[in-house]
Amino acid sequence: MKFCSTCGQPVELRVPPGDSLPRAVCTACGTVHYKNPLVVVGCVPEWQGRILLCRRAIEPRLGFWTIPAGFLENGESLATAAAREALEEACARVEIGSLLAIVNVLHAHQVHVMFRARLQDGVFAAGSESLEVALYEESQIPWGEIAFPSGTYALQRFFHDRRQGREGLHMTDIERALQQHG
Repeated sequence: MKFCSTCGQPVELRVPPGDSLPRAVCTACGTVHYKNPLVVVGCVPEWQGRILLCRRAIEPRLGFWTIPAGFLENGESLATAAAREALEEACARVEIGSLLAIVNVLHAHQVHVMFRARLQDGVFAAGSESLEVALYEESQIPWGEIAFPSGTYALQRFFHDRRQGREGLHMTDIERALQQHG
């Protein structure tokens, strides 16, 4: 950020009084501009024991598989956002279940929140952000082609919990970016 969104004057990076971290502070009006993590919300949709995955039609990670997920919008609850993402990416109506995983993606300044979900009617198709969508048994998941570590983590925790007959809440930190090859 170079200019204040309140008055248009330059900002400088400094620690405001009473704070402990450097912030963008307006040199004219004194407005402190905070840059906080973005929230990504998604779900692991299940239908008759299989999991719905989407092959990404957009960057980042074009062509890789993912669970339906995306950025939380203002005025939207976490569960509503997870259901919206499933509808947008996989044309799938889902019933959002219990909270599955919270992943702090530190290098990207994001928090990923993943739910369990159930397809309401088994109907799905590729949305505008997906090249294709498909249902997978656990043994068929293309693990080496999953787009993001948070998706891999959510899927692994989902299947582990299912084998254990429980629905746990799992948390982890991802500290560095995935190395991309190709």
